Amino acid sequence: MKILLFATFLSAAPVLAAESTSTAANAINALGIDLLRKAEPPAANALLSPYSIQSALAMVYAGANGVTREEMRKVLHFPKDDAEVHRSFAALRTALDEIVQESVTNVARMKQWGVTNDPIILNVANRLFGQSVYEFRAPFLALVKDNYAAPFEPLDFISNPSGAAKHINDWVEDQTRQRIRNLIPAGALNKLTRLVLVNAIYLKAPWGEPFQTSATRPGPFHLSGGKRVNVPLMTQTRELPYARGDGFSLLQLPYDGHQIAFLVLLPDKRDGLAALEAKLTSGLLAGRVKWETRDVTLYLPRFKLEPPMLPLGQKLKALGMKSAFDEPLRSANFERIAPGRADDYLYLTEAFHKTFLSLDERGTEAAAATAIHMMTMGIHEPAKPVEVRVDHPFLFAIQHRPSGACLFLGRVTDSR
Repeated sequence: MKILLFATFLSAAPVLAAESTSTAANAINALGIDLLRKAEPPAANALLSPYSIQSALAMVYAGANGVTREEMRKVLHFPKDDAEVHRSFAALRTALDEIVQESVTNVARMKQWGVTNDPIILNVANRLFGQSVYEFRAPFLALVKDNYAAPFEPLDFISNPSGAAKHINDWVEDQTRQRIRNLIPAGALNKLTRLVLVNAIYLKAPWGEPFQTSATRPGPFHLSGGKRVNVPLMTQTRELPYARGDGFSLLQLPYDGHQIAFLVLLPDKRDGLAALEAKLTSGLLAGRVKWETRDVTLYLPRFKLEPPMLPLGQKLKALGMKSAFDEPLRSANFERIAPGRADDYLYLTEAFHKTFLSLDERGTEAAAATAIHMMTMGIHEPAKPVEVRVDHPFLFAIQHRPSGACLFLGRVTDSR
């Protein structure tokens, strides 16, 4: 049997109208919430790239048919209009590319005035690694190349599966600036492997206003169960988008250029993380709340997350995507990728996902691979500065602000 292996790899200007990216953004955020709730154990740190996972799965979806396609559509929160799905992901990718171009231009402009800053680095790469001389359908290859910028690269899985795995891992390592290494485990590919679809994303973004390293001080962080530990707490006071929810606060901390932001969702209660996570919706992540610009005194811990490789297959099946993994036997239908026969057809075996994120006074470096409306700021009224002390478990996202799409989504229960 031909095995279709899907893998996602993450390391953590004028923008297109939010309407053109809203389909992709809503689907990205909704699936991200579904998978975050299945992250185990539930009280531990977690890091996903919903954008990366959905980008890879959208390419797989383009080749699905019949029951397999319908199951995938429901789990991935896609509308019935396939063309709309692919157009929206293409529009979001274009918007992300334009952020990089604008950042480079702004850095060059500011340099003329004696102000130096690093540009945003955002690399999103898709690729199809397929068995050479295999009968992949030309329309499928054209669709993913045109909409996802995913070229096809032939490899020989039949005679050298370990060499093919090394080649793919080397490609991922290069795309993520060496932050993601050996993502495909030893033995995961074999002579029956026919196709590996890969998405990789790397982000290195300076804050719009960096934290002063000299202001960072040790402070308490309250763990689950009442234990307290000392961690480095960064601090600054500035105007920031701030909102209140039912039992929690939201805060946006923009990166340079203000097109990407770090979103903090902080429960009021130190043990309120589970209740907050239960309230998460795609709309909440997309910023559909009553924002206002407030003077905020922020205390935010430095932290670094580098969880082990996360197999997503069982989680996707639990959400209802079973026939794609050939459950029950001979139910997988990827006829749009390649012709199949009763004893010779493609199916998914596993979805590998790995992430990396480091946040400090300068900004964020993240690798992995993940419609906010442009926020309407409230009129600023004189008020006492809001103190946001992120000193207990919280949720976070790194977002493309115009669409609301989550490039990264996670929880921090221990910032050490």
